[in-house]
Amino acid sequence: MEYVVRVPAPPLDRFIDDIYCLTGTPRHRRMNVPPMPSAHLFVNLGGPVRLWDSDPSVPPAVFTDAWFMGVWTRRFLFEYPTPVRLVGVHFKPWGISPFTGMPATELRNRWVPVDAVWRRSSDRIRDQVGDIASPTERLRVLEEELRSRLAEAPSRGLSLVQHTGGRLETSHGAIPIGALTDAAGVSGNHLAMQFKSHVGVTPKRVARIYRFARLIVSVDALRPVDWSRLAHAAGYFDQAHFSREFKDFTGHTPTDYLALRRRFPAERGFPPDSGPMPAD
Repeated sequence: MEYVVRVPAPPLDRFIDDIYCLTGTPRHRRMNVPPMPSAHLFVNLGGPVRLWDSDPSVPPAVFTDAWFMGVWTRRFLFEYPTPVRLVGVHFKPWGISPFTGMPATELRNRWVPVDAVWRRSSDRIRDQVGDIASPTERLRVLEEELRSRLAEAPSRGLSLVQHTGGRLETSHGAIPIGALTDAAGVSGNHLAMQFKSHVGVTPKRVARIYRFARLIVSVDALRPVDWSRLAHAAGYFDQAHFSREFKDFTGHTPTDYLALRRRFPAERGFPPDSGPMPAD
């Protein structure tokens, strides 16, 4: 598949990691997606996309247009249509808040139609983006839409979350939460409340996801993998805890995950394959 990516210009880059366009025929229809440090907007220009929560009590969903997803704390399954025509946004964990005007807890571990957040906007956005042949131009148009949606005045607590979240990002979740509260001059309860409002989860949970993301993208399946060394480098100092969290986040043991990676190697230069894995 072709993956074209754009980092938006300021001030959007404070809230968005990248905007991307994905087209072509997928190597694997169904992907198992672990928790990653981002929230999402998907604009689907192709056939129906199917989604399954790893929580069996949650019914699956089918989307033919556009939807938001907040930060996920558990894995989910994503089934591509064939062919794929998708434009997406990777928000930073705190980045979706100033665009939606709703508590981030309402988007945590959920997929929500765009029209439920931006009233009667889905068809207009899809038509606007879908009528453009150039992937680069599609990304520019979506960036302008996002710029028009960015709240002019940051909501209360967002600057605090953005600053402390940025420190978690640069440290890959290694900085202690106590150090964040001390530096910010706030209590742990206050910081947790603001993170729940703007991210949907506590800073401790965000740190866990950043730590896991650092681990998973550092795995080179083409070489022997020293799991103990990788786990320690990512901040896991308890092997049993690492093994439990790895199984919770991926559905596999580290050994089984590595075997799957070797059976289905990632496409070179295709970033979506660095976290999600085939669920065939």
